[in-house]
Amino acid sequence: MKKVITYGTFDLLHWGHIELLKRAKEMGDYLIVAISTDEFNQLKHKEAYHSFPHRKLILESIRYVDQVIPEENWDQKITDVKKYGIDLFVMGDDWRGEFDFLKDYCEVVYLPRTKGISTTQIKDDLK
Repeated sequence: MKKVITYGTFDLLHWGHIELLKRAKEMGDYLIVAISTDEFNQLKHKEAYHSFPHRKLILESIRYVDQVIPEENWDQKITDVKKYGIDLFVMGDDWRGEFDFLKDYCEVVYLPRTKGISTTQIKDDLK
């Protein structure tokens, strides 16, 4: 079984998120999504509209997602890859090169972002 992992806040869920999750799932058999906890978002000076438990509940209801885990700090990725037996790490291409250090532990793929939609755009439009 090929295990895939991706990370993010996944706040204000939109079709770009769904496309990313669908493409990530198509690359393996089991998809784990690590979502930033509220405390980790505070450390990043980022605020999610939905709380961690609500974002987790939403992601768990998506058919492409097999498991949701908390992301509590920047440094847990190597530990997660080892702990969950990850074969493939997937992120949006705006992070290209940032996670290449994981290539010692698994394959790393940067997927193109879905054009025309982003959480930042939604937040800006709502202002």
